[in-house]
Amino acid sequence: MAAFTHVTVGTNALAKARAFYDSVLAPLGLKRIKDFGDGGSCWGQSTEEFMVLKPADGKPATHANGGTIGFTCDSPEKVKAFHDAGVASGGNSIEDPPGWRDGAFGKLYLAYLRDPFGNKICALHRS
Repeated sequence: MAAFTHVTVGTNALAKARAFYDSVLAPLGLKRIKDFGDGGSCWGQSTEEFMVLKPADGKPATHANGGTIGFTCDSPEKVKAFHDAGVASGGNSIEDPPGWRDGAFGKLYLAYLRDPFGNKICALHRS
């Protein structure tokens, strides 16, 4: 059986990406673990879970159309802190404001953002 290891998004502005993700991931208990010089950075609790990298092929980074990266939170307050930190750090609030949703996946407290590079990210808490 294969196991999930990490998620990577690309960037064309590494310093801006580092500042954004330092801010937005801190409320979730994730910290920057490693930098690869001017090539990228990794965040996680104790190992590399989320990475921001310049594309290895040297072409410009683009965001995934239809893709979303979701971070789980143990409280609605952490979801809101993620959202607020993201907006304050240059991200854009998208879809509905942070709040409770009832749907096919049950009752969730959700917040969606676009990072400064167009990647869609969200934080969620399951009740």
